[in-house]
Amino acid sequence: MVRSQVIQNDEGTLRITMNGAENRRTFAGHFIAETFGAGIQHIAFRTEDIFATAEALRRNGFTALPISPNYYGDIEARFGLDPAMTERLWADNILYDRDAHGEYFQLYSGTYGEGFFFEIVQRSGYQGHGAANAIFRIAALKKQMRPEEMPRI
Repeated sequence: MVRSQVIQNDEGTLRITMNGAENRRTFAGHFIAETFGAGIQHIAFRTEDIFATAEALRRNGFTALPISPNYYGDIEARFGLDPAMTERLWADNILYDRDAHGEYFQLYSGTYGEGFFFEIVQRSGYQGHGAANAIFRIAALKKQMRPEEMPRI
C-alpha cells in the first residue's frame, strides 16, 4: 500500500507530494528502497494549455509516455467526452480526470536514469491530484521498463 501526503501553498501554485510504501512490491516502495529512503521520483510542471505544450515538446524531441488505447475508450464513456476530444487526448498521450470543481490533464515522459520522470499538468479548477490515473501511468511505465527493473506487484 502507498500512502501519500500533499503539502501546498495557499495559492496552490506549489505542491509537494510525499509517498511512503509499506513494502517494495509497489513502484513507490521499490523507489524508496533503491534511493535508501528518500529521493525525487518526478517533477511536475504546470501549463495553461496542455495541447500547445505537448506540441511544443514534441517539436523539441520530447517523447511522451505511451498510454494504452483502452484508457481513452474508458474515459470517453466515463465522462461522456466528445469523441473528437478523446482523439485529441489519445494523439498526445494525455491523461484526463474531472471532479466537481473542474478538469485535470496530465502528460508524462518516459523514465530517465533510475526511474525519474517528468509530468506536465493543466488544472482548471480541479482539486485532486490525478490519483485515478495512477494505475494507467504505472501500467505504461511497466511496459517501458526492462523485466529486471520491475518490482513484482
